[in-house]
Amino acid sequence: MDIIIMIIVGFIVGLIARAIMPGDQPMGIILTTILGIVGAVVAGFLGRTLGWYAPGEPAGWIASVVGAIIVLFVVGLVRRRA
Repeated sequence: MDIIIMIIVGFIVGLIARAIMPGDQPMGIILTTILGIVGAVVAGFLGRTLGWYAPGEPAGWIASVVGAIIVLFVVGLVRRRA
């Protein structure tokens, strides 16, 4: 059941990040879900590195959206160079 919840939350976080980030992000449902999941992982890693989260504590909704926006920004930079 945890995997299904992770996929749903990742999809919601990815949608929110794509709505906030200016510009066009041509992605489907699967890439949007992956974006949200990776954003949550990035937020959790940065939060634990900065001491905001204890080991094993998941990132919050806002941090996950910020992490997804960071991932979108990096992907945008890579796409422009390629």
